[in-house]
Amino acid sequence: MLYLRKFSMLSREQEEDYLSDPGNRRLRRSCYSTKYPFGLFRYRELPDLCFEPLTILYGGNGSGKSTILHVIAEKLRMQRGAVLNSSPFFGDYVSLCRYEASRAGIPEGSRLICSDDVFDWLLDIRCLNEGIDHTRLELFDQYIRDRKESYRLQSLEDYEEFRRRSYAKSSTQSRYVKEYLTENVPERSNGESALRYFTESIRENALYLLDEPENSLSARLQLELKQFLEDSVRFFGCQFIIATHAPFLLSMKGARIYDLDAKPPAVRQWTELENVQLYRRFFAEHEGEFS
Repeated sequence: MLYLRKFSMLSREQEEDYLSDPGNRRLRRSCYSTKYPFGLFRYRELPDLCFEPLTILYGGNGSGKSTILHVIAEKLRMQRGAVLNSSPFFGDYVSLCRYEASRAGIPEGSRLICSDDVFDWLLDIRCLNEGIDHTRLELFDQYIRDRKESYRLQSLEDYEEFRRRSYAKSSTQSRYVKEYLTENVPERSNGESALRYFTESIRENALYLLDEPENSLSARLQLELKQFLEDSVRFFGCQFIIATHAPFLLSMKGARIYDLDAKPPAVRQWTELENVQLYRRFFAEHEGEFS
């Protein structure tokens, strides 16, 4: 499904017109140390980005692939979790960009998912479980006290306390703790939990911008994510624009790949990309060790 068909970042002429405008009050202020994202693509002009159901923005650090996702997300007013790390010029840049959407527009629920969103979710699970574990230790101590100390029911207000202490005397420690403690949220490895985040966050019939989703994922889990994304496009009406340099994700079927390291940036086959070629040469040099 195509919800976003095309997106145009600023041309060199547009950037130069903005940066040389004598009436621009923001530019006249000397307190700004950066005009980001102005200047990032000024000397390697981007083509109009034409999208497929699966589109990949490939490039090394500093290539601007994450910035493009953030610009698109702001222009389309998409949902986001992590706070945007921008500059006073970011809004001006976004306002000058152009896009072409399908007749139905951008679906409600479309969103940008960054590494920070996944990290925050993993941290929330860990903190929740640590809190539950802390309560468990308190219940262990309470169980011991309840078995030792006598308690007399004085009124109906004391009933729950009396019930708990009576239960402690008639049950094992594990049964007592299970009765009064919420079960821990299942905590897997970071990679398994990160994959679960994607499978639970991505819903049918929406546009998703994914910023380096391979972070925290092992090779096996990257392959599982690859299959999940391909299936989401094929069966569930999703469209993805993904910033990545991970070979497993670059190999997704039918993906249009923009090589932002090329001069000028251009569409490439995944097998032509430098990162993939580096892996190929590395394994070729060590071929004999696999025998």
